[in-house]
Amino acid sequence: MSNNTYQLAELDKETRMGGAGTETSDREIRRIDLTDFDARRAEITEELWAAAIDIGFFQLVNHGIEQPVVDGAFADAARFFALQEETKARHGLKKGLNSGWESMTQVRPSVGTPDQKESYQVTRPHMDGLWPDDALPGFRARTLAFEARCRDLAMRVLGCFADKLGLPEGFFARAHDPESTQYQSTLRMLHYFAVPEDAEIPANVWRAGAHTDFDCLTLLFQRNGQGGLQVCPGKEAEAQEWTPVEPADDVITCNIGDMLMRWSDDRLPSNFHRVKSPGPGDDRSARHSIAFFAQADRDAVIEGPQRRYPPITAADYIQQRIAANFAR
Repeated sequence: MSNNTYQLAELDKETRMGGAGTETSDREIRRIDLTDFDARRAEITEELWAAAIDIGFFQLVNHGIEQPVVDGAFADAARFFALQEETKARHGLKKGLNSGWESMTQVRPSVGTPDQKESYQVTRPHMDGLWPDDALPGFRARTLAFEARCRDLAMRVLGCFADKLGLPEGFFARAHDPESTQYQSTLRMLHYFAVPEDAEIPANVWRAGAHTDFDCLTLLFQRNGQGGLQVCPGKEAEAQEWTPVEPADDVITCNIGDMLMRWSDDRLPSNFHRVKSPGPGDDRSARHSIAFFAQADRDAVIEGPQRRYPPITAADYIQQRIAANFAR
């Protein structure tokens, strides 16, 4: 299959995912306990693999990032989003580099309307001029330290997948090198806007429209009671049956991205997910989350062990996916 045919097929799938569909609780989002990771690595690897090939989503508990560190990252995100609009705009998004602040610019092919959120992206090599150092002293150092913790955890999980795929030890860690100018993994702070109590939400407006992620692995931190995330895996995509993913302060929700699906020769599925808008009777307050996207370095070549697809650099792959998901 050619690269162009592959990309068109991916986008065609996404344009069909804009409907409301139905909700189901039949699917289990498995929780994987990472306690004593080194001693239990083989056992944990099997649990991760089983969850990943089944639904592409799973949650990590006892993951090693201490709760005060997570809480501190959310506090920093809240301080950033509380800044004046004109201040945030001075650190605006660098298109194509996934760095800086944006608001209401991401348009999903599934719905054609902007996601109802603002976000701040940290991609290490491209942050010149994007740090709010004057307004938020210490923000830069704390955020980079948190990003590093996320990257290390993501590499542990990806290392387990490498074992199952027969790839060499350290394979994915070498492809996600934070010291490289080619590094393009991203930490993303997200603020979904509160919805006024008297507002009627159009059917085609979502906090985040249906999409797949185009990275290798996503780590998502959420807060107690701030739900809305739903996943629509496999055959359920045809019927648009959506499974809620319950948030918790001490749990990290993970999902496989398009890049790893291709790297695994489609053994690991990258499934559709969305963040629904509040319905009648739902909490309409703001929703906050933090995502880490483990995206292989720009010069890394994506080619699965079985060579099902032709090789492509991560830079070319990501650029094709970004172009389809952002308004021009």
